Amino acid sequence: MKTFPLRIGTPDGLLFEGNVVRVVCRTITGDLAVLADHCNFCTALGMGEAHVVMEDGERWDAACIGGMLSMMDGTCHLLATTWEWKKDIDEKRASDAKQRAEKMLARGGLTDKEYKIVKAKLQRALVRLSVKG
Repeated sequence: MKTFPLRIGTPDGLLFEGNVVRVVCRTITGDLAVLADHCNFCTALGMGEAHVVMEDGERWDAACIGGMLSMMDGTCHLLATTWEWKKDIDEKRASDAKQRAEKMLARGGLTDKEYKIVKAKLQRALVRLSVKG
């Protein structure tokens, strides 16, 4: 299959640079698959599972927590708030975060702001656990 250049970065630096067959991630409007020759496009990323298919057909799964994706003139740039490859996800840490968030929600008495923060923490933990599978 035809490939295209992909760069994945976070505020901490460049995580990946190379030619890939496909990148799939969650945008704020739904899942998006980018292939070679995709039209110029820019979108905000949501929180969800992502994966990259390498030139050799190998699939690398990841958790993506927000950011931006652009495809311009055949090159894809993905700047994520958080991007964690499956192999780097600490399953115990994610499970502990999930339990803490669930306890806070069950306890109740949260302000609107606190509720939104705890719900976001729960969603991040669920995404990580889903990717880790």
